[in-house]
Amino acid sequence: MSTVSLKGVIDMHVHTNPDIRIRAYNDFELCDAAVRVGARAIVIKSHQGNTVERAWLTNEYNKRTHGDNDFQMFGGIVLNHGVGGVNPTAVENGFKLGGKVVWLPTQSARNHLVQNKKDPSGCVEIVRDGKVVPEILDVFRLIKDYDGVLGTAHVSPTEAFIVVEAAKAAGIDKIVITHPEWWLVGMSVEDQYRLVKDYDVILEHCFAQPLGGGKYKSNMEMNLEAIQVCGYEHVMVDTDGGQTENPHWEIALQQYMQYLADHGISEEQLTYMTHTIPGHLLGLF
Repeated sequence: MSTVSLKGVIDMHVHTNPDIRIRAYNDFELCDAAVRVGARAIVIKSHQGNTVERAWLTNEYNKRTHGDNDFQMFGGIVLNHGVGGVNPTAVENGFKLGGKVVWLPTQSARNHLVQNKKDPSGCVEIVRDGKVVPEILDVFRLIKDYDGVLGTAHVSPTEAFIVVEAAKAAGIDKIVITHPEWWLVGMSVEDQYRLVKDYDVILEHCFAQPLGGGKYKSNMEMNLEAIQVCGYEHVMVDTDGGQTENPHWEIALQQYMQYLADHGISEEQLTYMTHTIPGHLLGLF
């Protein structure tokens, strides 16, 4: 298979500096890399909260530094304690400033704490007694009104089914199951298939996952299986990149796409997963 091109790709999950954990690139350096390879868009994510203002500043930097090009940086908000948890005011402000994605809790999620053997009593609750908490319905309304994207983040598979059911009932069309292959989320391929079959969601499959101690494990073999079982029409190829232990963003994405191309994924299918799906989610086309 010939070398894949990153021209026009969109990655909806990249971590950058500034961050509490040191990342490989800052926002501007990631922009530089994206422009070099001809990417169309990136969504930057921070466990600390909101990246919308950072995305705006990066787009200004892009215009002043690189001139006329079609790359665009986007931001979103993670409903961790850093923004007050389930905080509709913070969500609405983010949307008004151009935000595109609302992720449920990551490091503040009950599942995240349980899986890391920490006390979950202080978590940001999304599901209680088998139902979504009432306050999340206000967030769902905002996502619908602003045509935003809901990401399930670090909730458990059981919680994900409850959230997706409620989000669909609230009229949200753009739902992404965040890195279901990661051990912390631990969603089986069978459950992924059920979600796409019953709810028409998007599965976000990422480059690698942390094992602890600075070590990472490739997800590419598992991701290929999910594509084959669930259908490429339901799988978005993202990196969840930015770790200093992993290859730089553009190298990781190229390796990931090349692996898929070398293992039977056609150019048309690859384009759909890296251009069409995220482009639709972001409202670019």
